[in-house]
Amino acid sequence: MAYRGWRRNGTKYNAHKVTIDGITFDSKHEAERYCQLKLLQRAGQISNLELQKEFVLIPNQYRYEKRYGKNGKRLKDKQILAERKIVYVADFSYIDNETGDRVVEDAKSEITRINKDYVIKRKLMLYVHGIAIQEV
Repeated sequence: MAYRGWRRNGTKYNAHKVTIDGITFDSKHEAERYCQLKLLQRAGQISNLELQKEFVLIPNQYRYEKRYGKNGKRLKDKQILAERKIVYVADFSYIDNETGDRVVEDAKSEITRINKDYVIKRKLMLYVHGIAIQEV
């Protein structure tokens, strides 16, 4: 059945949550990749495996409001949050022991690869952090 906006199981892309080692994954595909990465870490090919690691793409932006006391005396400016930060949450992040580079992976299906928000964040990851996201 083609995706037409209907949610068969309550999720956006009809993915099924899976729990492995007490960790709940958003899809079977992501859980399978976790098992593969655990084996690679045991074999010593990768290290520092992290799940759901956040990368700040654009930090919080503030504006300052001038304040005055009752007698007209100037007070310290008040910092007000104007825009919240934009973060990218990677499914997996690890160090490739052969090259020493940080690798960021995202378990994506064909449908989710064209998501506009994801495409912008993928481009910002490369621009800001110099890391190309590997889609598995």
